[in-house]
Amino acid sequence: MTGLGVAGVAGGGLALSGAAFASDDSDDGAATDAAVLNFALNLEYLEAEFYLRGAFGEGLNDDQIDGSGKLGEVTGGYKVDFESKLAKQYAIEIAQDERDHVDFLRAALGDAKVARPAIDLQDAFSAAAQAAGLVGPGEAFDVFANEDNFLLGAYVFEDVGVTAYKGASPLITNKTFLEAAAGILAVEAYHAGLIRTVLLAKGFEDAAGAISDARDSLDGDTDLDQGIVDSDGNSNIVPTDENGIAYSRTAGQVLNIVYLNPASVTSGGFFPNGVNGGINTSDDNA
Repeated sequence: MTGLGVAGVAGGGLALSGAAFASDDSDDGAATDAAVLNFALNLEYLEAEFYLRGAFGEGLNDDQIDGSGKLGEVTGGYKVDFESKLAKQYAIEIAQDERDHVDFLRAALGDAKVARPAIDLQDAFSAAAQAAGLVGPGEAFDVFANEDNFLLGAYVFEDVGVTAYKGASPLITNKTFLEAAAGILAVEAYHAGLIRTVLLAKGFEDAAGAISDARDSLDGDTDLDQGIVDSDGNSNIVPTDENGIAYSRTAGQVLNIVYLNPASVTSGGFFPNGVNGGINTSDDNA
C-alpha cells in the first residue's frame, strides 16, 4: 500500500488529502486496506440510499457516487409517511450519518474509491420478506409504504453492518483507518440498538425473529444472529455471544446476506450486478 495521504488528526476528525490509496488490489491476493474500505463503501452506499430516500425522498448526489467500477442506478425508494415524530427523527439522523460515512470513505480512498453499484430497494426487500415469511410467496413487500415496514427494512441492514465492520477490523493494517472504522462500527451499533428498541416497543418480536433467522440461514452453520427477544421472551437489544461480545461476519458472509444467496456468487439481492471493488464474492454456504 502506497501513499496513504493522511495529513494528520485535527479538530477531533481525520484530515485527509488527495488520493489516499494507489490501488484496490494486492499482488498476493491479500485484502488491502483499500479493498476493505471499498467493500465498506459499497455497504454504506446501500444504507445511505435506503435511509435518504425514506427520510427525504431523494438519494445521494451525483458528486457522491462516482468512482472506479460500473456506476449503477437505484431501483425503488421514496419518502416514507411516518406516523410518529420519533421514527421520523431517527430516520433523518441515521440518513445523515450514513451520508457522512459515504463522504468519509470516499475522501479516505481518494482516486481508489469505487462508484456506487446498482442497488435494488424494491424487489430485493420483497424477496427478503418472502424468505422471512413476512409475506407469502410471490407477494410484494413495499418497505417505504409505512413506518413499520421501513423499520423492519432497517433491521435487515443494521445488525449486518455491525458484524461486517467487526469482522473486517483485523484486516485493516493502518491504525488511523482502523480507528476510523472502529468509530463507524460504534455508530452502526448505536443505529442497530435504536432500531431493535423501537421494534420491541412496537411489538415486532416475531417479525424481527423471522428476519434474524432468515439472515442466519444465508451465512453458514454458525449462529451469528439473534432476534430482539431471547428464548424466555425477555428483551435482547444487544445481540452477543456467551462472552458478551458482538458477532463478526466475514466479507463473504455479509455478501451472502446482501446478495440473498447462501451460495458463492458475485451478484444478486440488493446488489443485482454485484458490488464494485476487489472483494465481491460471497461464501459457499449452500
